[in-house]
Amino acid sequence: MQLVTQLAAAVVVVAALGGVAAQECEVCNGFLNKFVSETLEKSDTTTGKIEAKLREACKKSKNRENRFCYYIGGLEDSATGILPKVSQPLANHLPVNKVCEKLKKADAQICELRYEKQIDLNKVDLKKLKVRDLKKILSDWDEVCEDCLEKGDYIKHIQKLKPKYVKSEL
Repeated sequence: MQLVTQLAAAVVVVAALGGVAAQECEVCNGFLNKFVSETLEKSDTTTGKIEAKLREACKKSKNRENRFCYYIGGLEDSATGILPKVSQPLANHLPVNKVCEKLKKADAQICELRYEKQIDLNKVDLKKLKVRDLKKILSDWDEVCEDCLEKGDYIKHIQKLKPKYVKSEL
């Protein structure tokens, strides 16, 4: 009876650790899941094709995903080149969370990346945000405010563009 209790406790610990791994490598899991579902095709089984597509996806990446690409060597200015440690497991159809676990062993900072919290523009008072946050909103939308000098200018520009980018609930 005691053996069954210990076995059950061990299963709970292993399950909990598996859940932590997915949360731990948030950006790695997010970027690679998106890459596999949107870009990678079933016929892409060669590491060369996968690496080329990864480099293309990395060119379009922003913020934390861009930092992840830098770490794995997906950008031209990357200092390291562990792209084969990503492409080979993906070519063998290894699950993304397992790929991220292997990457963590190669470079621990890959799994330390976290996504930035998103600002809910339907609920937030723009006047209470910092200019840095207002600039980030515009950057996320791929917009630039060249005539903005003061905080009020950024707020007006965001208010003008808000209907284009923010879907309001009815």
